[in-house]
Amino acid sequence: MKVSLVYPGIIGKGFHSIGQGMDSGWISHGLAILSACAKEAGHEVNLIDLRALRGWEHFRQTVAERKPDVVAMTMMSVDYNPAMRCLEIVREVDPHIVTMVGGPHPTLMPQEVIDVPTIDHIFLGEGEETFPEALDDLQRGKPLPRLIPGTHPDLDSIPFADHDLFLEEWRRQGFDVHSPEAPFVEELPPPFVTIIAGRGCIYNCSYCQPAERQIFGRKVRRRSVENVMAELRMLRDKYHFNSLMFHDDCLTEDREWVVAFCQAYMEEGFTQPFFCQSRADIIVKNEDMVALMAKAGLKGYFIGFESGSDRVLRFIRKGTTREQNIQAAKICRKYGIAIWANYMLGIPTETKEEVLETISMLKKIDPDYYSPAFYTPHPGSDLYQYCLGNDLSLIESHDGYRRNPDEAKIKGIDYEWLTWALQESQRRTWYNSLRRRVRYLWKRYARPKKIVRTLWSWTLKGLRFVLGRGEA
Repeated sequence: MKVSLVYPGIIGKGFHSIGQGMDSGWISHGLAILSACAKEAGHEVNLIDLRALRGWEHFRQTVAERKPDVVAMTMMSVDYNPAMRCLEIVREVDPHIVTMVGGPHPTLMPQEVIDVPTIDHIFLGEGEETFPEALDDLQRGKPLPRLIPGTHPDLDSIPFADHDLFLEEWRRQGFDVHSPEAPFVEELPPPFVTIIAGRGCIYNCSYCQPAERQIFGRKVRRRSVENVMAELRMLRDKYHFNSLMFHDDCLTEDREWVVAFCQAYMEEGFTQPFFCQSRADIIVKNEDMVALMAKAGLKGYFIGFESGSDRVLRFIRKGTTREQNIQAAKICRKYGIAIWANYMLGIPTETKEEVLETISMLKKIDPDYYSPAFYTPHPGSDLYQYCLGNDLSLIESHDGYRRNPDEAKIKGIDYEWLTWALQESQRRTWYNSLRRRVRYLWKRYARPKKIVRTLWSWTLKGLRFVLGRGEA
């Protein structure tokens, strides 16, 4: 079968935006792995990435030129509107093209897509096994059900993500791309890649669960260290990457796996710096693991601090405390690990005094990177159901599911004041600003080679001055 996979993620940066950071510079691992699985089964696969196109007419032209038998699309909740427009255009171009959708939104909200006439088949959950099987059945002329339940495959048994699927399409559309994905912080130089080592999360945060378990199951499934190392060797040989990032929801929750990975990473000669997600409580309880990760190349943690109020942290079932958040930041600074601080303002039931607690906590943490959001109720989570049950949600379009701090999300929040709070949360104290400036100057000018070059330069200038006076 000739298959066109479609990535509809243009709500962030829009059309023709490849290379512009996270929104428009990273691959979809879901599509990349499905591509590898379909190719392994003998099917012909290409990608249509809306971020690489100029607009809807360009999409129409591309579908007409590719002439696919199947168009298959991944869909997060925020992608619903562009995804629906894609499906309409596909039907207009050729009503005989078989259309398929999958991903988080169809899995969590099947009632929103079950009656959409432009969709032929809906995949629920993970599709690495069911997607190529469905393509095989179509090729044999066997009828497919409208709803196709997913499976939970052994992650070591599925092929590595097809990074070339995205890289080749970006270049095909005229983008001069040299890095497989767009680096986003100075600690991670290009060429840069991302990788996923496992699926699922053992934690029970109300703004996320039970959605994650509905997609991936109740247990965390992790690839073996050797399987991950094999992919890293492949990526190193193919792309010569200089840095990487793990997409896992919480890579550090499995201490034994992390220790084994760090040892293997160093033993095989990898020195490329990396970022990953962690939690404040894990960092505080496992400082020796943090030290080992730093030794292996860890340069930054994404940490979901979320709030500086213990009451709010309990309300969202985070499982951490304000004090753990602050202590985790101290440990990160001790080992030179950058902090990417994820936090939310405008959480249901949160008071202004509790928002101020978050601000004061951030002043103490002094993160390297601020990643704020106005709390957004996402389908499938308990907190989403809380918002619906209490008539709090202000989201009227799927576009509103963006994790952005610039529009009202729920009722009962003074968003004008919250905008001030957002700005204040990112304003460093004079002491932290001074400390960062001193550290920057020290790193720039106090390196041994730099000092030697500077002293040598001064010596030469002194000699020229003395010799010049002697000649005079």
